[in-house]
Amino acid sequence: MSERAAPFFCPYCGDEDLRPNEQGHGAWECAACSRAFQLKFLGLLAPATSGNTTGREDI
Repeated sequence: MSERAAPFFCPYCGDEDLRPNEQGHGAWECAACSRAFQLKFLGLLAPATSGNTTGREDI
């Protein structure tokens, strides 16, 4: 991945006027509500196990 992903809207007010923030990688600021936030990739989820996921046995 050579380019960072950009959020489409502010998670607080929903406005789309976002700019990168000086705080570091993944930091963004919203011009509409004057909030700064940071996005962070936590990792991939483990795939769901195959089989019965309802917790009951079929009779």
